[in-house]
Amino acid sequence: MEHVRTFSKRTVNPVVMRFAGSAHSSFAVVRHVGRRSGRAYATPLLLVPVADGFVIELTYGFAVDWYRNVVAAGHCTILWHGREYECDAFEVSEADMGLQAFPAILRLPLRMLGARDFVKMKVLPEH
Repeated sequence: MEHVRTFSKRTVNPVVMRFAGSAHSSFAVVRHVGRRSGRAYATPLLLVPVADGFVIELTYGFAVDWYRNVVAAGHCTILWHGREYECDAFEVSEADMGLQAFPAILRLPLRMLGARDFVKMKVLPEH
Protein backbone atom coordinates (compact mmCIF):
# COMPACT_ATOMS: atom_id res chain seq x y z
CA MET A 1 0.00 0.00 0.00
CA GLU A 2 2.90 2.36 0.71
CA HIS A 3 4.06 2.07 -2.93
CA VAL A 4 0.60 3.04 -4.17
CA ARG A 5 0.47 5.99 -1.78
CA THR A 6 3.91 7.23 -2.86
CA PHE A 7 2.98 6.86 -6.55
CA SER A 8 -0.25 8.76 -5.98
CA LYS A 9 1.49 11.54 -4.04
CA ARG A 10 4.22 12.05 -6.66
CA THR A 11 2.41 11.28 -9.91
CA VAL A 12 -1.37 11.41 -9.60
CA ASN A 13 -1.73 14.36 -7.20
CA PRO A 14 0.16 16.86 -9.40
CA VAL A 15 -2.14 16.01 -12.33
CA VAL A 16 -5.31 16.20 -10.22
CA MET A 17 -4.20 19.52 -8.70
CA ARG A 18 -4.55 21.13 -12.14
CA PHE A 19 -8.36 20.96 -11.88
CA ALA A 20 -9.09 20.20 -8.20
CA GLY A 21 -11.16 22.84 -6.47
CA SER A 22 -12.51 24.23 -9.74
CA ALA A 23 -16.20 24.84 -10.38
CA HIS A 24 -16.99 21.44 -11.93
CA SER A 25 -14.40 19.15 -10.35
CA SER A 26 -15.24 16.24 -8.05
CA PHE A 27 -11.99 16.94 -6.26
CA ALA A 28 -11.34 19.64 -3.69
CA VAL A 29 -8.06 21.03 -2.38
CA VAL A 30 -7.21 21.04 1.31
CA ARG A 31 -4.71 23.73 2.27
CA HIS A 32 -2.79 22.97 5.43
CA VAL A 33 0.46 23.73 7.26
CA GLY A 34 3.13 21.13 8.01
CA ARG A 35 3.11 20.18 11.67
CA ARG A 36 6.93 20.09 11.83
CA SER A 37 8.08 22.18 8.89
CA GLY A 38 5.53 25.00 9.10
CA ARG A 39 5.38 24.93 5.28
CA ALA A 40 2.13 25.50 3.40
CA TYR A 41 0.79 22.49 1.49
CA ALA A 42 -2.14 21.78 -0.84
CA THR A 43 -3.53 18.27 -1.30
CA PRO A 44 -6.33 17.12 -3.64
CA LEU A 45 -9.17 15.19 -1.97
CA LEU A 46 -12.40 13.44 -2.88
CA LEU A 47 -15.16 14.84 -0.71
CA VAL A 48 -18.84 15.70 -0.65
CA PRO A 49 -20.58 18.68 0.92
CA VAL A 50 -23.03 18.02 3.77
CA ALA A 51 -25.26 20.35 5.80
CA ASP A 52 -22.53 22.04 7.87
CA GLY A 53 -19.30 20.90 6.26
CA PHE A 54 -17.71 18.18 4.17
CA VAL A 55 -17.29 14.41 4.40
CA ILE A 56 -13.89 13.24 3.18
CA GLU A 57 -12.91 9.70 2.23
CA LEU A 58 -9.45 8.90 3.59
CA THR A 59 -8.13 6.54 0.91
CA TYR A 60 -4.94 5.77 2.82
CA GLY A 61 -6.31 5.98 6.35
CA PHE A 62 -5.74 8.43 9.19
CA ALA A 63 -1.92 8.29 9.18
CA VAL A 64 -1.47 10.40 6.03
CA ASP A 65 0.52 13.61 6.36
CA TRP A 66 -2.19 16.03 5.24
CA TYR A 67 -4.67 14.70 7.83
CA ARG A 68 -2.10 14.65 10.63
CA ASN A 69 -1.15 18.25 9.73
CA VAL A 70 -4.77 19.40 9.82
CA VAL A 71 -5.43 17.72 13.17
CA ALA A 72 -2.24 19.19 14.65
CA ALA A 73 -3.16 22.70 13.45
CA GLY A 74 -6.82 22.34 14.41
CA HIS A 75 -8.04 23.83 11.14
CA CYS A 76 -7.59 23.96 7.37
CA THR A 77 -8.95 25.65 4.27
CA ILE A 78 -10.87 23.68 1.67
CA LEU A 79 -11.20 24.93 -1.90
CA TRP A 80 -14.40 23.45 -3.33
CA HIS A 81 -16.07 24.52 -6.58
CA GLY A 82 -14.07 27.74 -6.70
CA ARG A 83 -14.85 28.85 -3.11
CA GLU A 84 -12.72 28.67 0.01
CA TYR A 85 -14.09 27.33 3.29
CA GLU A 86 -12.38 27.53 6.67
CA CYS A 87 -12.87 24.26 8.52
CA ASP A 88 -12.33 22.90 11.99
CA ALA A 89 -14.00 20.30 14.26
CA PHE A 90 -12.89 17.04 12.70
CA GLU A 91 -15.23 14.18 13.43
CA VAL A 92 -14.52 10.56 12.45
CA SER A 93 -17.49 8.97 10.69
CA GLU A 94 -18.45 5.30 10.70
CA ALA A 95 -17.90 3.64 7.31
CA ASP A 96 -21.62 3.22 6.58
CA MET A 97 -22.39 6.84 7.46
CA GLY A 98 -19.41 8.10 5.46
CA LEU A 99 -20.43 6.10 2.41
CA GLN A 100 -24.03 7.31 2.66
CA ALA A 101 -22.84 10.92 2.36
CA PHE A 102 -21.51 10.18 -1.14
CA PRO A 103 -23.77 10.03 -4.19
CA ALA A 104 -24.86 6.54 -5.26
CA ILE A 105 -22.62 6.66 -8.35
CA LEU A 106 -19.53 6.88 -6.11
CA ARG A 107 -20.62 4.47 -3.35
CA LEU A 108 -20.07 1.28 -5.34
CA PRO A 109 -16.52 2.14 -6.43
CA LEU A 110 -15.68 3.30 -2.90
CA ARG A 111 -17.00 0.01 -1.49
CA MET A 112 -15.04 -1.97 -4.10
CA LEU A 113 -11.88 -0.09 -3.09
CA GLY A 114 -12.54 -0.96 0.54
CA ALA A 115 -13.23 2.60 1.69
CA ARG A 116 -13.77 2.53 5.44
CA ASP A 117 -12.14 5.70 6.79
CA PHE A 118 -14.12 8.92 6.63
CA VAL A 119 -13.95 12.22 8.46
CA LYS A 120 -16.36 15.12 8.61
CA MET A 121 -14.92 18.62 8.67
CA LYS A 122 -17.18 21.39 9.89
CA VAL A 123 -17.19 24.71 8.01
CA LEU A 124 -16.74 27.77 10.22
CA PRO A 125 -19.41 30.47 9.84
CA GLU A 126 -18.39 33.42 7.68
CA HIS A 127 -17.71 36.67 9.54
